[in-house]
Amino acid sequence: MDAMLARLAWLGLLAMRVVSGFLFACHGLQKMFGAFGGFGPSGGAVATFSQLWFAALIELIGGTLIALGVRTQIAAFICCGEMAVAYFTVHQPRGVLPIQNGGEFAVLYCFIFLYLATNGGGKFSLERGAR
Repeated sequence: MDAMLARLAWLGLLAMRVVSGFLFACHGLQKMFGAFGGFGPSGGAVATFSQLWFAALIELIGGTLIALGVRTQIAAFICCGEMAVAYFTVHQPRGVLPIQNGGEFAVLYCFIFLYLATNGGGKFSLERGAR
């Protein structure tokens, strides 16, 4: 069983990269353009050039690059940092543990992107085709 799963590791990395990048980009679209039900109380986009707007820009561009496997390590490193900042500035003041303060997604994204930043996009990333 271990040998079979080891042979499929590339598939797990591909799925994690594409799904996490796509979902992260969707968060950016939600904030920046009010897509998928919007972000603010009115369901619209956030104010241009605000801190939340820059977060949305990182999420949209970074998530897209990660999902496609283009400059994966750099994009994932930046996205990892954004999620760390989001956790410690927005969630952590509300409580000690992520389950208490609503920061589970920020922590998960942070560590997924840390993994991708240190391991790259894998076998089926677009950056592999350029080499």
